[in-house]
Amino acid sequence: MSDHYFSTAPAGPERRRLINANLWGRQVSLITAAGVFSPDELDRGTAVLLRESPVPQGKRRLLDLGCGYGPIALALALHCPAALIDAVDVNERALILCRQNAEALGVAGRINACLPGQIDPEIRYDEIWSNPPIRIGKEALHTLLRTWLARLKPGGIARLVVSKNLGADSLQQWLTTSGYECVRKASSKGFRVLEIRAGQ
Repeated sequence: MSDHYFSTAPAGPERRRLINANLWGRQVSLITAAGVFSPDELDRGTAVLLRESPVPQGKRRLLDLGCGYGPIALALALHCPAALIDAVDVNERALILCRQNAEALGVAGRINACLPGQIDPEIRYDEIWSNPPIRIGKEALHTLLRTWLARLKPGGIARLVVSKNLGADSLQQWLTTSGYECVRKASSKGFRVLEIRAGQ
């Protein structure tokens, strides 16, 4: 079976490279590699999510769900200096890259890049940010979201970006019918930015 970005341990060669990315107006160089999501450039969905979402303010506990090589977690750490960020992924190669990018940008002390099972189950989040792995399949995606949305603090917010062509509108409908307060905050370049609010 060929590797996917959601493989635990991609078997192919890394073929590392440097890319340039704009993270909320700050130009940075990031290390990427084969076998991780969008290794050749900052993907359009993540770019839309950052552009259409406000920078968190104050001392916040944040989660980057499906962090890849780290662009969302890094943006949060660079622009929200009081925040602590958990960056989770099942792809161990991506986690190594995320840690190395955090080190290079001087924010390694505030980003905890790890496997999902390594997160303390008692931790609750002010905000969850995600360009979720749609291609894992609908059932697995729904399980993933139910698991992590349950870890929002009362009044917490999750911000997701999903391609319209990959089912953003049906995902929003599922979230709503599943009892979540979910609104579309933006639509740009074929992507929807969804905001989900936890109950008080």
